[in-house]
Amino acid sequence: MAKTIRLTMAQALVKFLNNQYIEFDGKENRMFKGIFTIFGHGNVIGLGQALEEDPGELTVHQGRNEQGMAHAAMGYAKQKLRKQIYACTSSVGPGAANMVTAAATATANCIPVLFLPGDVYATRQPDPVLQQMEQPSDLSISTNDAFRPISKYWDRIARPEQLMSACISAMRVLADPADTGAVTIALPQDVEGEAYDYPEYFFARRVHRIDRRPPTKAMIEDAVAAIKAHKKPMLICGGGVKYSEAWEEFRNFAHKFNIPFGETQAGRGAIVWDDEMNLGGIGETGGLAANVIAKKADLVIGVGTRYTDFTTSSKWLFQNPDVKFLNINVSEFHAYKLDGIQVVADAKAALEAISETLEKTGGYKSTYTSEIAAAKEEYNTEIDRVYGVEYTGKGFVPEIDDHLDREKVFEEVHNITGSYLTQSYALGVLNDFMKNDYVVVGSSGSLPGDLQRAWRVKEQNSYHVEYGFSCMGYEVNAALGVKLAEPDKEVYSFVGDGSYMMLHSELPTSIQEHKKINIILFDNMAFGCINNLEMEHGMDSFGTEFRFRDEKTNKLTGGLVPIDFAMNAASYGCKTYKVTTADELKEALEDAAKQTVSTLIDIKVLPKTMVHKYGSWWRVGVAQTSKSQRIRKVYKEISLKIDEARKY
Repeated sequence: MAKTIRLTMAQALVKFLNNQYIEFDGKENRMFKGIFTIFGHGNVIGLGQALEEDPGELTVHQGRNEQGMAHAAMGYAKQKLRKQIYACTSSVGPGAANMVTAAATATANCIPVLFLPGDVYATRQPDPVLQQMEQPSDLSISTNDAFRPISKYWDRIARPEQLMSACISAMRVLADPADTGAVTIALPQDVEGEAYDYPEYFFARRVHRIDRRPPTKAMIEDAVAAIKAHKKPMLICGGGVKYSEAWEEFRNFAHKFNIPFGETQAGRGAIVWDDEMNLGGIGETGGLAANVIAKKADLVIGVGTRYTDFTTSSKWLFQNPDVKFLNINVSEFHAYKLDGIQVVADAKAALEAISETLEKTGGYKSTYTSEIAAAKEEYNTEIDRVYGVEYTGKGFVPEIDDHLDREKVFEEVHNITGSYLTQSYALGVLNDFMKNDYVVVGSSGSLPGDLQRAWRVKEQNSYHVEYGFSCMGYEVNAALGVKLAEPDKEVYSFVGDGSYMMLHSELPTSIQEHKKINIILFDNMAFGCINNLEMEHGMDSFGTEFRFRDEKTNKLTGGLVPIDFAMNAASYGCKTYKVTTADELKEALEDAAKQTVSTLIDIKVLPKTMVHKYGSWWRVGVAQTSKSQRIRKVYKEISLKIDEARKY
């Protein structure tokens, strides 16, 4: 008989997590750095008791909001390139429901996070308990069932011995580069405290090896044949390049065969901005160079990309009628997209194998001559231009030139804030200031577009933008996770006023933990990017500017709502700054870099002064019938674009 240890289910879970390790390329580290907690009656005297009694090597963090702390966990895992992760625990009910958004964000971005929500009683004796959501048609359902469709693995521990098989399966998914994401193990609060004689071998030291899946010979041959048959291929650098740590192999491949590349949001930062083959961001929020080259490319080689609609411009961007797709991805699901040639393999292993075989078969060079350098030069000139755009007074035309009564709005913003600063000019000041290893974090609003189009990435893994879910509220909270992952680096969260108000719960946690983060807040007094979207598609400004309700019309058409974000952050203990000019921004950045506590720079900017799009298109659901002539016209234009786009 195997030796046993009598533990509660929660105690066994903590002991198990302490004995899990990740190995990648011969390097080994603990799988779990720690656990973010917000305790309630569903987890405090079960899992909480286990953590108080013996947390082992797990660092226990006190979150402020369940979604926010889970974003911090995701930010950590993403910055660690999925080689080390956090768990997150909440109570049953609203605490668990709060984590659902973060779980979806993790799964959409293929980032491993372990969710441990408390659950209702397995015995059902005291049902309905506080915070229990009852479903009359099925008493086995709880709030935690909402995690099912957004988790890569989901389980509920109804008996303490079920923990063992559940934990092994959870680790399998968390360590799987092809199928990782949110993993949820729901913990009924009575079972958390139930004891069981667990076999000692359940707590054995386990090393979960992230292997580099090699491509098959047939896959390599298909890839080589495809490349040799095309003259003007283009690479796409996706997040898989980063997670595979295939930066050098990707760069070498591009240079060796004279193939330029565009970057997705997840892949951006794998290669520095001034590399000769780097054309910058691609797609709907892409830059000038990549989108110009993409339209004529005859072969698209996607490496580690999910081919989202923003990357492909809703499958419209690649206009060459004969274009083919070669998909290198560790996930078979993603490799099959766009009916492409599939190389289901680790990015580094695949690039090395294809490169070696391509050379042996007589070598290869694309037929690009001066096009790459010319596109890159034009792109850099354009970035310099937008970084230099300043407000010039009456008649000034912003980068987003829609039908907003902008002169009236500009004066209104100026009268409230005292600022005429443009967003793109502020971005240029920030890019000039940033040292090579400073890490930039973003997620939603207009800023991810500005960053992908115009940010000059100076060092590998210094660009951290979540855009698989584009989750408002990720920015500030994930910055804490990035700081935990990179304690010796300065971390800057780029966030709009709308996203900051949506969720910044872990800003005070950063103060508590003595982990300094810097919040760069752009206040344009609106959900600016969605205001652009609605007006671009024929609507007026509706429900997106932050305006008081007009009592006469009962509509949100009154004056703009002023908010002092610096005062808000100062109340948490942050060092704060109010900025209305470029000189004030420079001074604030210099001083913030000297601080030891978290900082917030409240930058008041004019609306419509973000970076515009470059030859891209994004399909959205426009009304097919409307009283508005503008909307009817937009619908006709969209119908033409749909006809030009690939159908699947």
